[in-house]
Amino acid sequence: MKKILFLAQIFLSALSLYAQVPNAVALTEIPVIGISGSVSLHFISPEKISYVDLSSSSLIGDLPEKNVLRIKAVPDSIAALSSSGDGGLVTIVGETFIAQYRICFLPPSCPQQISSMVDIIPSQMRPLDISGIGLSQNEMKSNALSLLKGRGKSPVRKASGFGISLVVNQVFTLSDCILLDLSFTNSTNLIFEVDELRFKIEDRKVNKSTNVQSVEIKPVFQLYPFERFTKSYRNIYVIKKATFPGDKVFNIELSEKQISGRNLRLSLHYADILSANTF
Repeated sequence: MKKILFLAQIFLSALSLYAQVPNAVALTEIPVIGISGSVSLHFISPEKISYVDLSSSSLIGDLPEKNVLRIKAVPDSIAALSSSGDGGLVTIVGETFIAQYRICFLPPSCPQQISSMVDIIPSQMRPLDISGIGLSQNEMKSNALSLLKGRGKSPVRKASGFGISLVVNQVFTLSDCILLDLSFTNSTNLIFEVDELRFKIEDRKVNKSTNVQSVEIKPVFQLYPFERFTKSYRNIYVIKKATFPGDKVFNIELSEKQISGRNLRLSLHYADILSANTF
């Protein structure tokens, strides 16, 4: 009897603690989605999906696209799902949100209640406030397109050679990111097949007696693919903010695929970064 009373007290205490958490989500508040054994269900996210959890081993899933989650029932589990109807919870995390759905397994005789595609809408999202997450891909794209509308009064830096020119039109900062507006021009009749476009922080002056220090910076976003250009091309690149002393420069290196291909290097000084515009 004492054991029963003790367990009852623990249960009531747990309920009391739950009531004290106003932001907790009850299962009854989670949207219910119906599926069947013969239909795959696709979740369409407005952002890149960074994490997925399927609480039931009766479901499997994959990401055919960065913003698309596809789930379906495991064939060996269809009989058990048909009996219980409970497909568990699907948790989807984007760059700035988290969304959850309850999966209900239905027979094929209920086609009106079976879904094949679900758009993740704002009313089903809970915002994520994670320190250091920075800009989302959608925010980077939106600001890059905004930057593309202008070109600046005068170029920040320019380099040319072998009939190729590289121009830094504008440098902007936003949150923890630097946006670089670059233009590429080809004055020759040879199409420029891009091998690499690299961003590096390197020593301003290189002495033979010292080791060259070079740190490559990978862009976290670029507006358009960059594979080749015939006459002119313009693109926006986003990199994480980086500081470097005055004895180093930020180099942008463009190289061609051809054997003994054309190479071009442009150097940005730290002052160019410090004087960057802001949105």
